[in-house]
Amino acid sequence: MTDKMKRLAIIGGGPAGLIAAEALLGNGVEVHLFDAMPSLGRKFLMAGKSGLNLTHSEPFEAFVTRFGAARPHLETALRAFTPEALRAWAKELGVETFIGSSGRVFPTNFKAAPLLRTWLRRLRGAGLIIHVRHRWQGWTAEGALSFTTPEGTMEFETDATILALGGASWPKLGSDGSWTPWLEARGATVHPLKPANCGFDVTWSDLMRERFAGAPVKPVTLTFNGKAHRGEFVISAHGVEGSGIYAHSAALRDEIAAKGEAQLTLDLAPDRSAERLAGELSRPRGKLSMANHLRKAAGIEGVKAALLRELLPAETFGDPARLAASIKSLPLRLKSTRPIDEAISSAGGVAFEALDEHFMLRSAPGIFCAGEMLDWEAPTGGYLLTACFATGRVAGEGALRWLTQRD
Repeated sequence: MTDKMKRLAIIGGGPAGLIAAEALLGNGVEVHLFDAMPSLGRKFLMAGKSGLNLTHSEPFEAFVTRFGAARPHLETALRAFTPEALRAWAKELGVETFIGSSGRVFPTNFKAAPLLRTWLRRLRGAGLIIHVRHRWQGWTAEGALSFTTPEGTMEFETDATILALGGASWPKLGSDGSWTPWLEARGATVHPLKPANCGFDVTWSDLMRERFAGAPVKPVTLTFNGKAHRGEFVISAHGVEGSGIYAHSAALRDEIAAKGEAQLTLDLAPDRSAERLAGELSRPRGKLSMANHLRKAAGIEGVKAALLRELLPAETFGDPARLAASIKSLPLRLKSTRPIDEAISSAGGVAFEALDEHFMLRSAPGIFCAGEMLDWEAPTGGYLLTACFATGRVAGEGALRWLTQRD
């Protein structure tokens, strides 16, 4: 390393780490990127398996509200790299995007791999030096980065470091939260990692679990603490999961932590009023079974009918007004949160109070943090990826500024 060429390490090869590298390359900095996995972007590729949801098209003022209490800490970064800027960036890589019916933004081919391949090719061409199968183990007593590699332990000296290690969801893809004690030892406040966009346990009967696990419930409106979300969810062997559940998961998780359980309310017929349902269900059913009566009169069948049988006392079915009210407001008790390694994302992480405006640790100058390892959470819908890109970009630009000021 010469006096002129600064050397910077980025640990974590997901979107936050890669966009940080992009901000640094071509500015007289030797940039090394380390990742524990055999290849980069494993979680990014996993996100693309069901169609890569890059960002969301809703107006920015609505977009930033999705980050809840973290909004004041993220808004500047998000304004500097908006959803529109992210789409333009993808277009520069030859990836066209489109807005789906839900407002979510996808590549036209729905895939993550082509975008990642082109991006890595551009980064390597710009000088990025990549080290895979390098698992970070904190710092040595002398302040060097320590890694375990297939060839043994390696130490790496650097002028600055950007950490983009993710949270603790999907540990098999590299995000396991093992970094927490090393940052705490450097004086950073790290809030406990916990599941976000997660499923919940419900005490199902054997019949419900065996016949309906994997069944989607749609359309449905899910309400908790006065907030309603129309969408869908899925019955699992353990309970419930899916986008409609994830929209409320932070509040449900916190309610369970405080009170031991949470009650979600389901409207199984969001397009019909309770009065209309009561009238339809009051019609004589003659020789029709209750299942057929529900199907013909109220459009309730399959998994929705099974939920009513599972959650209501038998006598409710003999009272049309009470049954109609229950279809519109069916209580579902959630007993516990599913484990963090099953969650789509995680909450908790490095407290924003421990960071300056460039996401540099106040207690350890020259160490920057970005992405999901910061203490924020957001629902699915493109918000997670957008914030990872935005915070990575700020960290990269901040690291470059810090290195330049030290010359």
